[in-house]
Amino acid sequence: AMNRVQLLGRVGQDPIMRQVEGKNPVTIFSLATNEMWRTGESDTNQGGDISQKTTWHRISVFRPGLRDVTYQYVKKGSRIFVEGKIDYGEYTDKNNVRRQATTIIA
Repeated sequence: AMNRVQLLGRVGQDPIMRQVEGKNPVTIFSLATNEMWRTGESDTNQGGDISQKTTWHRISVFRPGLRDVTYQYVKKGSRIFVEGKIDYGEYTDKNNVRRQATTIIA
């Protein structure tokens, strides 16, 4: 089995470092990736409009050396390459509603 993802995009906000009591710290940031395509006449280079979709990804960095470097040097707007695995999880929000979350573990 394999769980691997590679993303190239722009950082949405400066990374933050969080630490939950009794656990190792984690650096978290968002990453935007863009997908562009031409709609309409696909046979010619001139026809159709260009459409774009932006997808936001939540990135978590747990590895100590990488976590600290990410926190120190990655800034909002930086274009970076991230490699890691996809993690699907659930949490309960402040209104006691169960939510699903997808995170990339770098």
